[in-house]
Amino acid sequence: MKRIILIGLGLLVCFVSQAQKNKTMTIQEKVEQYATVQLKTDLSHLTDNEKKMVGLFIDIAKIMDDIYWQQAFGNKQEVLRHKDKWEREFALINYGFWDRMEEWKPFVEGYREKAPGVNFYPEDMTKEEFYALKDEAKNSQYTVLRRDKAGKLIVKGYYEEYKNKIDQAIQLMEEAIIYCDNQGMRNYLMRRINALRTNDYYASDMAWMDMKDSNLDFVVGPIENYDDELFGLKTSFEAFVLVKDPVWSKSLQKYIKLLPDLQKGLPCDDKFKQEVPGTESDLNVYDVVYYAGDCNAAGKTIAINLPNDEKVQLAKGSRRLQLKNAMKAKFDAIVVPIAEQVMNPEQLKLINFDAFFSDVMFHEVAHGLGIKNTITGNGPCRQALQGEYSAYEEAKADVLGLYMVNELIKRGEVKNLTQEQCIATFVAGLLRSIRFGATEAHGRANLMCYNYFLKAGAFKRDKKGIYTIDFAKAQKAIEGWSALLLEMEGMGDYNKAADYSKKNAVISKELQKDLDKINSKGIPVDIVFEQGRKVLGL
Repeated sequence: MKRIILIGLGLLVCFVSQAQKNKTMTIQEKVEQYATVQLKTDLSHLTDNEKKMVGLFIDIAKIMDDIYWQQAFGNKQEVLRHKDKWEREFALINYGFWDRMEEWKPFVEGYREKAPGVNFYPEDMTKEEFYALKDEAKNSQYTVLRRDKAGKLIVKGYYEEYKNKIDQAIQLMEEAIIYCDNQGMRNYLMRRINALRTNDYYASDMAWMDMKDSNLDFVVGPIENYDDELFGLKTSFEAFVLVKDPVWSKSLQKYIKLLPDLQKGLPCDDKFKQEVPGTESDLNVYDVVYYAGDCNAAGKTIAINLPNDEKVQLAKGSRRLQLKNAMKAKFDAIVVPIAEQVMNPEQLKLINFDAFFSDVMFHEVAHGLGIKNTITGNGPCRQALQGEYSAYEEAKADVLGLYMVNELIKRGEVKNLTQEQCIATFVAGLLRSIRFGATEAHGRANLMCYNYFLKAGAFKRDKKGIYTIDFAKAQKAIEGWSALLLEMEGMGDYNKAADYSKKNAVISKELQKDLDKINSKGIPVDIVFEQGRKVLGL
């Protein structure tokens, strides 16, 4: 789920290569590519106790941020002590001295290359050494591998590894419970405390699924596995502090009941849609008031689909949280200016925020569709596709999200939009996300989608780099791309998936010209935040 990110069409932002452009950019210019946004919202409808909880959640989020620095980079003080102002600022955006939008290249002269497993594994560990280790805990999402004094690999749970920080967070969570008047939130926080201590998150994820009527939400702990580029196993710590928008949320609830029917209608072979998605999922809109850890690194997430645990998803579905204020900030600062540079003027009129919101929202809903376990006996899709899974899952969510909103428009369930508006806005969002390259899951997902759509004739670009959409061919491309991705996940053939990604997650010379044109206009690549108690007046 992270950055469409940053997410497909843009959900959680992807991290791509701007190699030709960046060779001539100074670090100051790279820092200035991020637009600063204040994370504010109206807190007047919250009780005094809820406001106290928001403050405590922010304090806990800062601790999650500290743990993530340990996971993704190491000692944050190394960055804070760095003498060059702009390199220091850029490192704070990237959580280290590697440029996440330029293939993780070090931007400080002479600095070491990033290890594909960051600090989850010893840098000198080989895959063969990992496979030879006879300890099943090595495959857990909540363990790290270390070497003992003799140099032998050992496995340590997250609580053991980060005990001091986690204990500080637990103490603050126990204080937040004192002020909590919502039973669902209280139950979630108590179970999350236990999860942080035991590295078993199932019960707390189930409790989070049952938390339906709280004015606040708090996503906290080790969640996404994007940073583990070695095996795609280990999860990174993060936190979102969220305030619900009750008016927008109420208008979205009807779509969840339609999930089983939408699953049946997916444009693929029946064997890839046999599983029945849960209908206890909820779909709500929030303003986010604090990002920390993994979700705050470089490109920012604008929607959330959790939990990632397949057992929870099959039992209860998932929750989809739309981060409206962050989404609107990206749409205004990035999507619209890009569309003005590359879209056919007549089709430019079709792009609007409601369509962008719907494309992103249904991307998150689409994570719950399709298949979670391979039909070939290779286990869960996540496990079978290993390091390729995240890219294919994000690509699936992108295109199935667009497929779903088109279907709902056709059925009359979505009345304020047209299919043309959603497709045009999807394409503009796709170009936004593709700016950042092919080194990260969302980047590969969007590049594969772009190249599939281009070959299918869904859009054409003229010699000036202006895109014109063929809506009839786009509809066929949506169905064809959906079928291919659902089959790829369902079969769980890692070698086939890796080969397709290698051949299709590429930036052509023509596309690079378009990206260079966009970059030359000074359009931000993403946003950074002024956030915290002071910004909120707490």
